[in-house]
Amino acid sequence: MTSADKETPPKATLFYDGSCPLCASEIGYYKRVDRDQVLDFIDVSSEHFSGDDRINRTDAMARFHVRLSDGQQVSGARAFVEVWRVIPGWRWLARLARLPGAVLVLEACYRFFLRLRPLIVRAFSGYKRIVGRSS
Repeated sequence: MTSADKETPPKATLFYDGSCPLCASEIGYYKRVDRDQVLDFIDVSSEHFSGDDRINRTDAMARFHVRLSDGQQVSGARAFVEVWRVIPGWRWLARLARLPGAVLVLEACYRFFLRLRPLIVRAFSGYKRIVGRSS
């Protein structure tokens, strides 16, 4: 482990769709592994979220966004890289994303996922209903 891995990163704010079971599950994971509590979580599907001068509900619901401590806001693959950068055990993946072209490939994968997300959520929700009935 390098000294950079031991430093506590500055806070970052995640804007996520809490109405999406898949997204909520992933955010739940991030909350559990955020030992240094460097992430703030804002559920943009909440009636309490009205946005601000930098992000509105429509944009926030369409893509994953992260606002860094310096005010810079990123979305999509770049947002995931920023989360990986501060989560113990995932920092290696953030370093790997520094390779030339890596973020472009990740963004292409993310955009493909966004098109499939409604189908995945329906399948995920159907699976939970079936498992819930058999318990």
